[in-house]
Amino acid sequence: MTTAKKTSAKRKAAPSRAPEKPTTTDAIALLRADHKHVSELFAQYDKARANTRKAALVREICQELTIHAQVEEEIFYPAFQAKTRDKSLVPEATVEHQTLKDLIAQVQDVPPDGPMYDAKIKVLSEYVKHHVKEEQGEMFPKAKSSKLPLAELGEQIQLRKQELQASYR
Repeated sequence: MTTAKKTSAKRKAAPSRAPEKPTTTDAIALLRADHKHVSELFAQYDKARANTRKAALVREICQELTIHAQVEEEIFYPAFQAKTRDKSLVPEATVEHQTLKDLIAQVQDVPPDGPMYDAKIKVLSEYVKHHVKEEQGEMFPKAKSSKLPLAELGEQIQLRKQELQASYR
């Protein structure tokens, strides 16, 4: 095998990049980093050809989305709602999370099997983009202006994410 072929084979088998760790524990920075990482995973899926690679990416996407939704629901959303007295953003985001969980259940631990599987991943990706746009465009600015203790929430989010990630190993 030539060096070029070895390098190419390594590139195909390489796992996705780990998300960049924000240098701050600011809750919004952490959640934005999650959004960026999942977006990158979806982009990798779009380029993937091998079903083994697609399956690995979907496993990672599902894990990342599940953990992200859980820390938002357990930590960020309740604090946001209490501080802002929000009556619509959190309930809407919670309903969107349920829809994401339903889509995840349709693809998690299911081998890639063609156009319908790819379509489900595409819909999941588009739904995540919609949800992220609303959070970053509406909820996060409102959280910043509300004087929410973002550093404290960020620390709680980091700890909880570590606990949840350990449960996936």
